[in-house]
Amino acid sequence: MRLTLRTNLAMRTLMHCAVRAPDSLRTADVARACNASFHHVAQVVNQLEGAGFLHTSRGRGGGIALARPAESIRVGTVVRLFEADLPFAECMDADRNTCPLCFDCRLKGMLSEGLDAFYATLDRYTVHDLVRDNAGLAQIFAPDAATATGPVHAG
Repeated sequence: MRLTLRTNLAMRTLMHCAVRAPDSLRTADVARACNASFHHVAQVVNQLEGAGFLHTSRGRGGGIALARPAESIRVGTVVRLFEADLPFAECMDADRNTCPLCFDCRLKGMLSEGLDAFYATLDRYTVHDLVRDNAGLAQIFAPDAATATGPVHAG
């Protein structure tokens, strides 16, 4: 299994915001710290805001921040948000399934069981669990570190 870039950036963005809470961050600083393009991070921020994980504000003094406590943001919920539209296997996509084995194959059931276990594990953890007592992460996301890592990727 491989998570999409958007899922990865969503988790990085939430961790960055959690480390720097209650301060607001600029999307450009998150992109720099995560070594990602501004465009990709901005799209992820928009989706996280729409789902109620982030609060964003424009203008001087604006930025992004957690919309609720890191302790209440379950990792599994975030991963589902970004991965939900992507079927794990062709047979799990009723609209695009062309596999001739789908009615007699047991793999789909096993994959579903595995995915359920995967999400059950992620559901046990919160964003707070990812950042709590993590000095290395705090150093990476320190205010001066974000501006010292170089230019933001354009795309």
